[in-house]
Amino acid sequence: MESNLKVFRSDRFDVEDTASLSLFLYPESLFIFAKDKNRTNICINLYEDFEWSSLEQLLVSDQLLRTDLPATVYLHQPEFSLVPGVLYQPGQESSYLGFALDLPAHTSYFSTGLDSNNLQVVSCVSAKLKKSLEARFTELSFHHGAVSFLSYLFKERFNLIGQEILISILGKQIYAAAFSNQELAAFNVFDIGSKDDILKYALILIEQLKFERNLVRISVFGATNQSGVSESWGKEYFHNFRLLAAHANQTYTHGFKHLKSINLFETNWQFD
Repeated sequence: MESNLKVFRSDRFDVEDTASLSLFLYPESLFIFAKDKNRTNICINLYEDFEWSSLEQLLVSDQLLRTDLPATVYLHQPEFSLVPGVLYQPGQESSYLGFALDLPAHTSYFSTGLDSNNLQVVSCVSAKLKKSLEARFTELSFHHGAVSFLSYLFKERFNLIGQEILISILGKQIYAAAFSNQELAAFNVFDIGSKDDILKYALILIEQLKFERNLVRISVFGATNQSGVSESWGKEYFHNFRLLAAHANQTYTHGFKHLKSINLFETNWQFD
């Protein structure tokens, strides 16, 4: 596990300055953000080739996780549902998720309100994972991982044109959102094996929503050199294609060399 660890931190990092933690669990990686009392990021531990089942081991061995601090956990997983706020009823989360998923018997549910509670992002966490985290952190909250990307898109919605597809790359998955006349028309997570799959899902959304290929704007967040996604590549297929980085609501102390190379959406913007 330690061999998979990459550390980004302040030049003057002291673990005792950590006041809270944000954990981002991706399908194959874990990012731990340590924040000071001013909510400034002072250290990030990245575990690559990470399996969720190994989290309990890290709660004992990782320098940041060994202390009982307020912790917020973001689960990037396929188990989620978007429910309009006017239809959402607390306590009915299993019904919202059960339409499309086979849910284990021992599951805890949670939801996050977005866009002034006009939308609820409903998800779940296994009883085992929740129990492990509760044994370490007395102040603990859960969100689905999509809430950071979605909250940013709602903030930026009035800068959108009539037909928009916005994609966030996260390793071997993408979040894909479509807006029609500044209203969310579609959102989902998809597995990708190559950059061509990004093209495939963009074209599927265009067809489903009857967008015009010459008018729709495609915006991609999180492109890296490894992904092979570039503006020149995208413009071979779409007239209006761009690579973006989210405007920042995150601050950092001095240091953090090489952080930009990972191009993770949450290094710029987090739901909070």
